[in-house]
Amino acid sequence: MANTDGNIFQRGLGRAPANFAPLSPLGFLPRSAEIYPERVAVIHGERRITYRDFDARARRLASALVQRGIGPGDTVSAILPNVPAMLDAHFGVPMIGAVLNTINTRLDARTIAYILEHGEAKVLLTDREYAGTVGPALAKLGRKLLIVEVEDALYQGPGERLGEIEYEAFLATGSEEFNWAPPTDESAPIALNYTSGTTGNPKGVIYHHRGTFLESVGNIMMWPLPPRAVYLWTLPMFHCNGWCYTWAVTAMGGTHVCLRRVDPPLVFQLIVRHGVTHMCGAPTVLTLLIQTPPAQRTSFGRVVEIQTGGSSPPAKVIRAMGEMGFSVTHLYGLTEVHGPSTLCAPQEAWEALEIGERAEKIARQGVRYPTLDGQMVADPKTLRPVPADGRTIGEVMLRGNTVMLGYLKDQAATEAALHGGWFHTGDLAVQHPDGYIEIKDRAKDIIISGGENISSIEVEIALNRHPAVLMSAVVARPDETWGETPCAFVQLRPDLPHFAVPKTVVFGMLPTTSTGKVQKYALRERARAL
Repeated sequence: MANTDGNIFQRGLGRAPANFAPLSPLGFLPRSAEIYPERVAVIHGERRITYRDFDARARRLASALVQRGIGPGDTVSAILPNVPAMLDAHFGVPMIGAVLNTINTRLDARTIAYILEHGEAKVLLTDREYAGTVGPALAKLGRKLLIVEVEDALYQGPGERLGEIEYEAFLATGSEEFNWAPPTDESAPIALNYTSGTTGNPKGVIYHHRGTFLESVGNIMMWPLPPRAVYLWTLPMFHCNGWCYTWAVTAMGGTHVCLRRVDPPLVFQLIVRHGVTHMCGAPTVLTLLIQTPPAQRTSFGRVVEIQTGGSSPPAKVIRAMGEMGFSVTHLYGLTEVHGPSTLCAPQEAWEALEIGERAEKIARQGVRYPTLDGQMVADPKTLRPVPADGRTIGEVMLRGNTVMLGYLKDQAATEAALHGGWFHTGDLAVQHPDGYIEIKDRAKDIIISGGENISSIEVEIALNRHPAVLMSAVVARPDETWGETPCAFVQLRPDLPHFAVPKTVVFGMLPTTSTGKVQKYALRERARAL
């Protein structure tokens, strides 16, 4: 007999405290502290912090901030290297509903001042190493911030103390019994990350609790990240909150091995000393490891997983890393999607391929995370997917729970980026018949010569195959006849002589961001001046 009262599954059912809780990564820490209280959570030099103490430190930080009047909706900024205090902040700051703003330590004073002002920071956690830029940045502000200075015993260099209180003393003013409450709204902001600002002032990208939770889970699933992983911080924690591994490693009860800066011989030593299993880094990190003299390398006799994003790793890099014991996974993502959103998921059939052909497969950006609802390569005007033929270029579009809330104080840019129900990445790609995408260029980096579109990335790949080339970048140079022609900037491998090259090939160091991406806007300016 037909039911005339509507859907039977809608009668007396719905959300209740027993069956629904807003998603947030903040619960990862107390869970690990409860299950593994004496397990080492953080290593920094000779220092060891257990999960019990890690949880207590985060609570003390939250409590100390509350006592200084910090609460929901306030911004707490951090200009710090990869030290324990940065991990504390990833939990302690959002425990009180405040928003963590991790700032690139390599930025200039003007940009730092802009970020602090634009994000309306009330507190700044900093380190003496950066006093030379942080001091002038603070001088540009028209207001005072609470400056908390992290004194790190591993830093012995110069730097004026700027803070009114030292970090450990600040923690001592808080209580480890602080009773924090999880967010009632999973879309509440948790972090504020600024883009690189290559076309003006950087944009403030707002992350939410749901997104960071799912990004962390996606990382755990897709690498995968096992229980008791030992993760070496060769990736800056300020970059997309360390691709959300600040939370993901904690969720698995893993060990964070802190590293102030990438020092290749030290990296090899730490891998052996602490049994490192996982690490991430920009392509430049892989290059630095490969260039380390054999006498300064330490053999670890097992496979260490390493994820890299940015420019595609060439075959010679994948081969060299494999010979040293590293297994390379290629990722793709953006600040606006909480970091990695796509990875080149390996296929068993690739193992039988010759290294060059296998490298071509691995170097693709790949397929979406299961925590991302949609990915397509489409015409940016019609939003229609392009054919999956490996040739037709379209724009990479993403959507799902790991897409940002939007840009801080920039509604127009937010609406443009999220137009049509998709996040417009600005990256141009093709989709292969197997569904894997391959980035061909940024929309702004495509070179149009004589009416033909030239992919700067394809030219770079060809140049990078040469054994004398360390890395390269190709940009457009104005040309009276063709409109634009490719101009290549090439950095040679060390200890190799220069050789005859066309006049529009420039040798020297390539300007890069802190995450290893080549600053092509700077190269365009140089190309115009040639």
